[in-house]
Amino acid sequence: MDDGPKIAYIAGPYKAATPRGIIENIQKAEIVAIKYWKAGYAVICPHKNSALFDGIIPDDEWVKRDLEILSRCDVIVMMQGWKDSEGAKKEHDFALQNGIEIIYYN
Repeated sequence: MDDGPKIAYIAGPYKAATPRGIIENIQKAEIVAIKYWKAGYAVICPHKNSALFDGIIPDDEWVKRDLEILSRCDVIVMMQGWKDSEGAKKEHDFALQNGIEIIYYN
């Protein structure tokens, strides 16, 4: 029986000092997401899922809900700069604690 493709979660910086910086971070995540779609994964890219939804819910709720999505994924792809993102660091730690495969994307 075919279980289907692995589900990959793209993690990296979202926030930036300017709105343009946020858009650039979304675009960087999109590039990585496209690469993993083409590689045969089903991809969750939170940057695109909630692009520019800033402020509609508290930041801690975004992280909580993103971790729920991550819990259903097979792989997390850590984008360059993830160590500078509080949310991505929490996603990384969650993946480690829950046995989710981690790919470090450069």
